[in-house]
Amino acid sequence: MTDEQEYNRHSKLISGLAKNYLRREFRDFVFDEHNRQIFRFLAYYFNGCELAESVFPNENYKINKNLLLIGRVGTGKTLTMQIFADYLKFTQNKNQFLNVSQTQMMNYQKIHGHIDFFTFNEINSKKFEGNPYNICLNDIGLETEAQKSYGTSLDTVIDEFLYARYEIYQQQNIKYHLTSNLNVDDFKKRFGNRLIDRFKSFNILIFDGASRRM
Repeated sequence: MTDEQEYNRHSKLISGLAKNYLRREFRDFVFDEHNRQIFRFLAYYFNGCELAESVFPNENYKINKNLLLIGRVGTGKTLTMQIFADYLKFTQNKNQFLNVSQTQMMNYQKIHGHIDFFTFNEINSKKFEGNPYNICLNDIGLETEAQKSYGTSLDTVIDEFLYARYEIYQQQNIKYHLTSNLNVDDFKKRFGNRLIDRFKSFNILIFDGASRRM
C-alpha cells in the first residue's frame, strides 16, 4: 500500500463497494471533506500499512489499536464498517471482522443466556483460550424500540462484551471495533472510570457533517 498505484487499485474497489451499497437505496455514495481522509486511513489501517499513522498527523492513531467510530445518526459510521467488512472478505485480508448489531447480540443472549460467541467463543473451540475473532459492535448508545424491552440488561451485556474483548485484545491481539452515536463526553458519562481508560486502545474517528440518509 506504500505504492500510490496499489493504493488507487484498492481505493477503486472500496469505492465500488460503497456505491453498490447505496445503489440499492437509489442513492449515490459521496466522498467529501467529511469522509475522504477517513477512508484513506482505513484502507491503510486494515492493510497494516504504517502510512495510516500519518493521515491525521495531529492524532495519535496507531495501526495496532482498535477502531471507535463516533458521530450523529446517519453520518455513515455503520455503513463504512459494512463496506470495509466486505472489502476485507473479498480480498481475503487477515484483518476481516464480523459486523454485529446490539440487537443481534441481545437476541443471542436472550436465547442462550450468555454472549460467549461474541467474546471468547469457547463453544466452538477445545482450546483453553477459546477461538475469538475480530468483531465490530455497531450503534452503541442508539436505543431502538426492541432494545428498550431488555431494560438495564442491555447495559450489562455491553459492559460484559467490552470487558471480555479488552482482555482478548490484550492477551491475543485480536481486535474489536465499535461504532456509536455517543460522543467522547457521552462515553465518559456512560462507562465511567471503570472502562474509560480502556478506550485509550482505540483510534477514535469522528464522523461529522450532515446525515447521509437524505
